[in-house]
Formats: sequence, C-alpha cells, structure tokens
Amino acid sequence: MADKRDYYEVLGVAKSATPEEIKKSFRELAKKWHPDRNPKNKKEAEEKFKEVAEAYAVLSDEGKRQRYDQYGHEGLQGSPAPDFSGVSVEDIFASFFGGRGSIFEDLFGGGGGYGGPAQGASLRFEMEIGLEEAAKGIKKTIEIARDELCGTCKGRRAKPGTKPTVCNYCRGQGVVTRTQGFFTMRTTCPRCGGQGRTIDTPCTDCRGTGRERKKVRIQVTIPAGVEDNTRIRLAGEGEPADEGGPRGDLYVIVRVREHEYFVRRGRDLLVEVPIPYTMAVLGGTIEVPTLEGRVELSVPGGTQSGQLLRLRGKGVKDLHGYGTGDLFVRVVIEVPKKVSGEQEELLQNLAKLEKIDTKPHKRSFFDKLKDLFTED
Repeated sequence: MADKRDYYEVLGVAKSATPEEIKKSFRELAKKWHPDRNPKNKKEAEEKFKEVAEAYAVLSDEGKRQRYDQYGHEGLQGSPAPDFSGVSVEDIFASFFGGRGSIFEDLFGGGGGYGGPAQGASLRFEMEIGLEEAAKGIKKTIEIARDELCGTCKGRRAKPGTKPTVCNYCRGQGVVTRTQGFFTMRTTCPRCGGQGRTIDTPCTDCRGTGRERKKVRIQVTIPAGVEDNTRIRLAGEGEPADEGGPRGDLYVIVRVREHEYFVRRGRDLLVEVPIPYTMAVLGGTIEVPTLEGRVELSVPGGTQSGQLLRLRGKGVKDLHGYGTGDLFVRVVIEVPKKVSGEQEELLQNLAKLEKIDTKPHKRSFFDKLKDLFTED
C-alpha cells in the first residue's frame, strides 16, 4: 500500500469534493490519459489512466470512500482491491459507463451519446481542384461508394415477413456481465454483436447484413479562398447506423494544385514577369496575368530586377470573408541573347557614355574595392 498515491491527489480534488466534482475530474483525466489520445506514449498513458480509474472506483462508491477517508488504503483490505491486470481500457469504460458507445464517444467525438443509438461510420474523400477554382469557389459533384440500407429488408436484416428473436445469450441486453475481482465488467455480447437479438431467417438479398453497397453522387460546395488540405464536413453523408441511429459524416479533403505561373501565399499571389532593359530604365506599361484575365501595370523608371510591384485586390478571397489579397509582380530584367547590328551599335554608344558618366554609387563601390586590396 505504501507505493499507492492518495486517491484524492490522483483525481486532483479536495477531500470535501462532491460526487459530481469527482466524476467531472475523472472524465477530464480519462480524456487526457486515454491511450488513443497519447499515441506516442501509450504505455505510460495506460498506466496513468488505470491509476485514475482505480481512484474513481473507490471515491465514487459511498461505502468505500467512507472507509478510505477513515483508514486510508488499509481500510480497503477487507474488500476486493481494484485489479486492472489484463483488463483493457475499453472494458474499464464499460464497467463505469455501460459500454464504449457512451463515455468513449462523448469524450472523443463520435456516436449518439448516452443511451442512444451509435452514429454510423464517417467517410473520407479526397478531391483536387485548380487555383482558379479555389480562389472563386465552386460546386463539384463527386461520386462515392457507401453502404445503404437494404431496399428489401429496410436494414432489419431479417427476411420480410419474419422477425428477429431475442438473443438468449444476453437476454436482449446486447452486453454480457462478468465479475473480475473488484469489477463487474460489461462487454458486447459475442453472439448477437451487441444487437440484443439474432436473425433466424436472414434477408436473402443482403444475406442478413441489412446493407447494400451503392455508388452515390453528392454535390460539394467549395467556398472561395480554400487552401490546400482544407477539410469540408458534410453532415449525414457517411455510412448508415444500426438501430436507427444517425448516419455518419463525409469529410472531403480539398487539394489545391500548384499553378504554372502563380505562387500562393495565403491570400496573396506572386508572379514573375520579364521586362526589357529599356523599360526598366525608362519606365512603361506591361500586361500582367491575373486569375481573372490580363490587366495593365505601370512600371516606373529605374525599376531594378527582382523588384516587387503590387496590384491591390487581385489576389485570393479570404476564406472567412476578410477581404481579398493582392497580386505581387516580380519584374525580371530580360537580357537578349542576340541583338541586331543597329542594336549593338546603340549599346556600344551607351557603353561609352556610361564610362564617361560613371554613376556615384559605382565609383564608391570600386573605391572600396581598391582599398580592400591596397596594403597599408
């Protein structure tokens, strides 16, 4: 007993805590330490979880809590001690909350909640769209394969005109109870699979599964501004559930293809446009591609290669409605590989003028370079 931590300390509650406070703390810690929430350290998480469950098993029982408050761990020696060896985390959930479909789904985001039928399985579908479609938004029709309730038996699994019979193994409860030391465990009935009834005369069309595989077409609305790897949830478009529960959801993962010319940075776009040397010096007007067509852009005189020019409002709409981004144009000075005779003569004259009229920043650069190689 000496190596056991105080149960109140384990649950992080005061000795005066109410049953509701104890239960609330247990649920929070169960969520924190459930192995499914700690995939990188499952072994440690399972040990922590079982320690929390052991503390809750005692403090949630009024008689055991009274003995524990009076005598500590020694006061529990007269009763079977909690024993988790060989007991799965799911069985621990079942022992406290009556099955995986209650607390487990409540904590980790599934199912139909307490006492209600479980939700059907969710589906995943990946689709690829272009940058133009992502920027403007679009409606797409996709085709998926999913289960539908059998048209003959309507999902009841039994042949029309016959009825299921109550499972004689679990007596219609869907769970079986077994005692292991301190705990009374409730697990899914192995005979009826938790249905509470068995099918003596199964439907011939679905062979007693209650399902049939079909291809369905679904329209997906993709909002303007979606980015790569955006997840869109379509409620109720997943697999059907047993016992009349709600259908699962369909999650559409949107992939946005890279564009041939544009690079996306959030709401903004970047494109490179070549300009001739003369335009960089003298200035001018060029046509620039945008997602909506070509527009004119003024290039000021003295533009340097690699300089960014902005076109406001020519980017991508914000997914949450916070305006539209900009298009940044990176101008790259184009150097021709071949020139005509007349062009060469003009360039030679320009070169002579540049030697005579050396720019101040050029003189400064060469003066510094000269000083670098001049010995003291």
